[in-house]
Amino acid sequence: MTGRPDSAGPEKPPIPQTTVDAFHRGRFHLVQPRGRGHRAGVDAMLLASLVPGGATGRLADFGAGSGAAGMAVASRIETIDVVLVERSAHMAQLASESVRLPQNAGFSGRVTVLAADVTLTGRERLVAGLEDAAFDHVIMNPPFNDAADRATPDSLKAEAHAMSDRLFERWIRTAGAVCRPGGQLSLIARPQSLLEILGACHNRFGGLQAIPVHPRPGEDAIRVLLTGIKGSRARLTVRPPLFIHDGAEQAFSVEIDNLNNGRAFIERKSAHG
Repeated sequence: MTGRPDSAGPEKPPIPQTTVDAFHRGRFHLVQPRGRGHRAGVDAMLLASLVPGGATGRLADFGAGSGAAGMAVASRIETIDVVLVERSAHMAQLASESVRLPQNAGFSGRVTVLAADVTLTGRERLVAGLEDAAFDHVIMNPPFNDAADRATPDSLKAEAHAMSDRLFERWIRTAGAVCRPGGQLSLIARPQSLLEILGACHNRFGGLQAIPVHPRPGEDAIRVLLTGIKGSRARLTVRPPLFIHDGAEQAFSVEIDNLNNGRAFIERKSAHG
């Protein structure tokens, strides 16, 4: 008697739920969700480029996800310690896995993960580990899409992409509390949020410098990069724009390619007050 052939064939291995992706031409790697949730890209690398070379002290990466922007800073600048602050337990776990990757061993000792909600206030914020005047730099890439713009059944992606009411006010309020006097705030957002951002920075961060980011010359800006200094009284400066592409081609412009791969950073223009 012969056995019945297995019509189903050999069992296929499960598809991994995450990927390990290289950034800055392999200078650091991230564990990211596959097929759902937020995956880091140019926005995070442009945000990281706002931290100047030679920066020192401690940096908090608000809404860090799996750690892209904060780890980009840590891999580029050897004199800074980074805390990846992430509310989502799932993304915080991926950030911890990213830190532990052997490819990141050269700087992982300077990176920690803090599972905390940056909108907490008062004692709850302190207990969560976001202490007053604890950081020299705060960077943030908030979920700045309007909730009605990109409806998605992916709850993890929706949480990372869709803004809630008064989001910038809440995040920048916490940034003002945890940043030391003279410390720098850096963020990336949509231009439509600029008025809300400027209002939230009032009496917290001054010397604001905004850089519009356009897809190509002649096209409207799709992002704005902004930095400010806690306690500064200098006026707002709108700096020359960045262009993602030089022309009709899809390749990055030289400037964006250098920023995206950690070969360059955006230095603040000298400001007084």
